[in-house]
Amino acid sequence: MPEAGDFIPKEWTFKMLKEELGYPDIKFENFTMAPPSYSDLGKQARDIFSKGYNFGLWKLDLKTKTSSGIEFNTAGHSNQESGKVFGSLETKYKVKDYGLTLTEKWNTDNTLFTEVAVQDQLLEGLKLSLEGNFAPQSGNKNGKFKVAYGHENVKADSDVNIDLKGPLINASAVLGYQGWLAGYQTAFDTQQSKLTTNNFALGYTTKDFVLHTAVNDGQEFSGSIFQRTSDKLDVGVQLSWASGTSNTKFAIGAKYQLDDDASVRAKVNNASQVGLGYQQKLRDGITLTLSTLVDGKNFNAGGHKIGVGLELEA
Repeated sequence: MPEAGDFIPKEWTFKMLKEELGYPDIKFENFTMAPPSYSDLGKQARDIFSKGYNFGLWKLDLKTKTSSGIEFNTAGHSNQESGKVFGSLETKYKVKDYGLTLTEKWNTDNTLFTEVAVQDQLLEGLKLSLEGNFAPQSGNKNGKFKVAYGHENVKADSDVNIDLKGPLINASAVLGYQGWLAGYQTAFDTQQSKLTTNNFALGYTTKDFVLHTAVNDGQEFSGSIFQRTSDKLDVGVQLSWASGTSNTKFAIGAKYQLDDDASVRAKVNNASQVGLGYQQKLRDGITLTLSTLVDGKNFNAGGHKIGVGLELEA
């Protein structure tokens, strides 16, 4: 099998790449990946500000996989202020010959989640999934049917919730051409017969640079920039403005890879909140994350937060 960084022969299919390589950072020869989903536009910059921080939490994640291919993901955290403990258990089983994935989740709020997904069977690049949520204590239950299709220069997603009174239809599409990305997202409420969401996005992406801008319902304007300045340093910038409140938000963040096993993160916003993070791989399968959030406007008053996370994988 090819390694990350190798060129992929043109006879390789989209399905083979997903199943065998798991989307590594690879180069392609005569092969075009579909654009990202609308929800994933600007994800590189968002990850700079979200990953590696666990403010106010004691967090534990455990991932393991059985010899039969069943994946288990157990996660839990304790809120340092309220003392509330939350946990979840996820199991995932894949039948590669049929493109079938079965996912089941349970959490301490006593909510059950099940998803059945089929990929690349009826049409290459097409994913069909049916998911449902059930809360035994309250009896609340809901379901959703989802369709996603990606091929070369287009990625389309749609979902419909199962509601006899009138479903809510969500749909989005992203077009890509030579690094340029244009997306549209909408939602239609069949009960009221009107559009409830009307979002636009435009972006440009290269190997080391990603620009993303968006307009939500004509009221909220946002943008982000991601720049990989070197093999060790990633930088991100976020900016948003809401016309109703004239409230502007600005943040800048960075991640620096000290070595193969350690990295540091930092971010600051226009509210004078400073976030710092340190991640250390203690050994294979064990990663420790330390983070803190400092309120620069009330430095002497306290109220600063710390976070500790431990990730175990076997």
